[in-house]
Amino acid sequence: MTTWQPVPGETLIARAAVSFATGLATEVSGMRWFRDTQRNDIQNELPGWPEGPHFTRRTKSASRARKAGKFGGGLLLVLTLGVIESLAGSGSTGSASRRGSPQEPENEVEDFPVMWAAPGTLARTLPWQLDPSRRLDTDRTHAIVTDRRLLFIGLLDDEDDPHDEVLWETDRANITTVQRKKYCEAETDVTVEFTDGSWCRLAGWNTNCAHHFSRALTDPLELVALADLSPGQRETLTAFLEGKESHGNPWVTRRPSGNYLIELMHTSLVYPVFGISTYSKFMGSNGEDVTYQPGDL
Repeated sequence: MTTWQPVPGETLIARAAVSFATGLATEVSGMRWFRDTQRNDIQNELPGWPEGPHFTRRTKSASRARKAGKFGGGLLLVLTLGVIESLAGSGSTGSASRRGSPQEPENEVEDFPVMWAAPGTLARTLPWQLDPSRRLDTDRTHAIVTDRRLLFIGLLDDEDDPHDEVLWETDRANITTVQRKKYCEAETDVTVEFTDGSWCRLAGWNTNCAHHFSRALTDPLELVALADLSPGQRETLTAFLEGKESHGNPWVTRRPSGNYLIELMHTSLVYPVFGISTYSKFMGSNGEDVTYQPGDL
C-alpha cells in the first residue's frame, strides 16, 4: 500500500474525493464540456487524454418532451408541458428547480464547462482521470490540499490497497479564487480559478468533501503555530487529542470570527470513496467552547 504523505515541514490540510462536475439543468443533465475562451470544445486538444464521450446539449423542446415522456402521451403530455413551462424559468425542472436559479445560466444551463482554458493555461494540464466518463469504475481521484500546494491523486477503489499516484500538482500561489456553487446536486460543486484566468469546476463526492476541499484552499490560510496558543487553548488541544495520538498531527487555524478551529486528520486510514476523516473542535482565545459564526466554515 502506498499512501501519499507530505514532505517534512509541510502541513496536510484536506484530502477529499473530487471529480469534474456534471450538469444538473435538464438541458445539460449528465453532461460536461471542456472549453476554450471562445467556447470551442478542446477535449481533443488536451495532451495525453483518451477519447471520451461527446455530449450534445438538449434543446428546449427536447428537454420538455423528455420530462413529459415520463408521464405518458396524448392530452396528458399537453397538460404536463404547461406545468413544466411554469417550473422551468431557469431551463430546468424536477430536482434542479429546488436548487433555485442558476448563478451563471451561460455555464449551468446553456452550457456546462468544467474546464475553461485558453491555450497554454494551467487548467489545460489537469489530469484526464478527473473525468468520471474516462476513468475505470475501479479508480478514484482525490484532491490533497496542504499549506503549500494542491495535488490530485489517483487511487484504486480498495481500502486495503489504495495505491496513491500523484497525477498533478501546483503551488497554492497559482490559485486565485475558490467558490462553492449553489446550483448543483447536493451542494457539491466548487470552482477553482488560476492566476492565468483559466478555471475548472469540480464536484466533491458529498457535501463534506466539497466543504473540506474549498475551505482548505481559503486564502490567506491563517495557520497558527501550536507554540503561539494561549495556556487555555493548549489545555483544550491536549484534551481534544486524548485517544487520537495515532491520527497524525493537529493544526489550528484562526477563523474570520477571531475564534480558532482545531483539526486532526485520521491519516492512517484512507477511504477511496471520500478521502480522510477529520476530527475538529472550535474554541475561543482562552480555549473556551464557542459557536460557529457566519464565514467560519
